[in-house]
Amino acid sequence: MTPKTTQRTLIGNVVSAAMDKTLVVRVERTVVHPKYGKRYVQSKKYHVHDEHNAHQVGDLVEFQASRPYSKTKRWRVLRKSS
Repeated sequence: MTPKTTQRTLIGNVVSAAMDKTLVVRVERTVVHPKYGKRYVQSKKYHVHDEHNAHQVGDLVEFQASRPYSKTKRWRVLRKSS
């Protein structure tokens, strides 16, 4: 019996839905500077597969790592988060 593996799951805001079946989602995280202790926000954009073109700009979505759909798309949308 093999152990169950969990896929990496992230939550972010949709910043672009102009492509067919693809969303661009920005994920923000708060980081503490190692020396000065100041908190600041870092963000990263991910290309996410949206099979039914169901999401729009401004939506908060949860997405998961998956098989490669294209050169840049390695994530798929799970659901609209609230």
